[in-house]
Amino acid sequence: MRNLFALLLLCFISWNTATAQTSFQGRQPQVAKDAAGVLRLVYGRMDSIFCTTSTDAGKAFSKPVLVGIVPDMHLGMARGPQLASSVNYSLVTAIDKKGDIHYFTLNHRSRQGWKVMGFLNDQRSSAPEGLMHIASDMQDHFYAVWLDTRIAKNNNIYFSSLTPKSNKWSRNRLAYQSPDGHVCECCRPSIAVDGGRVAIMFRNWLMGSRDLYLVRSDNKGITFGAAQKLGTGTWKLNACPMDGGGLTFNTDHSISTSWKRQGKLFYAKPDNDEVEIGTGRDCSISSLGGQSVVSFSENGNLKIKYIGTNKVIDIGKGSYLKTMGLPKNKLLLVWEDAEQVKSKTF
Repeated sequence: MRNLFALLLLCFISWNTATAQTSFQGRQPQVAKDAAGVLRLVYGRMDSIFCTTSTDAGKAFSKPVLVGIVPDMHLGMARGPQLASSVNYSLVTAIDKKGDIHYFTLNHRSRQGWKVMGFLNDQRSSAPEGLMHIASDMQDHFYAVWLDTRIAKNNNIYFSSLTPKSNKWSRNRLAYQSPDGHVCECCRPSIAVDGGRVAIMFRNWLMGSRDLYLVRSDNKGITFGAAQKLGTGTWKLNACPMDGGGLTFNTDHSISTSWKRQGKLFYAKPDNDEVEIGTGRDCSISSLGGQSVVSFSENGNLKIKYIGTNKVIDIGKGSYLKTMGLPKNKLLLVWEDAEQVKSKTF
């Protein structure tokens, strides 16, 4: 009993001595780390996008600066500004309700601040759902995936990339089109990058089933292989799950995914059986010290689960919790709560 009490006390102290950050007024936070270890946190507030920076592994963040203004910007329900950082640049995208994808760049070595760059989608108004994700490698290559309606006004998976030698995104390409004409129209696709390897996860629509699928490229997105279903079960559903799950590359270069089916949360690696990890929604995933960490909400309570040890930690109230692995096996957490962006490290 004495040992149990000591263990519980240690857990209580370690969580409550975690670094708590001042809240920022806004919604839908996203976080990225550049090659120098600098953290950037972006979020939306009405039609404006803001960025705040940490140079001490998330212990403190700077005063937010304005990235840009996107009139009638999508914001909420996994819609909002997206962020990726590399060696010399950071990049933010945001979609307006007409379906145009705006993007902004920051040169890490310049004092000019964020620059308005134009549009990512080469067919205007093709992304009205407002659901997209971006990623980068550590050589200033950026990659984007989104729901696009340019084929018969149905949502399918489109992809583009940006290289250091180009000042505009590559020709938008179809990465996947469902044989039934469209993928799930309400779930954000995810993208992850590992060197020249690119992985895209999305919720499909096949014969009434809304299951998670993965497509992969080994040549920086020039070509993608056939779509692969994740998990063994299926979800027949004539409604919107509003939950796209999470995707990450691990330190051993393998892929890990997390997603929801019928109110249950699952963890899976491609070509492996799914593992049920709990109940809830809005799950995402990150890699920390060789193991995967899944974040999710359950009845309005935020939680994280370490896949390797099955350890679960309650975070508190809020939604859309994201995690990022930091040095010394620490985690950065960012989330939304009552239109406030919050962060914590532990």
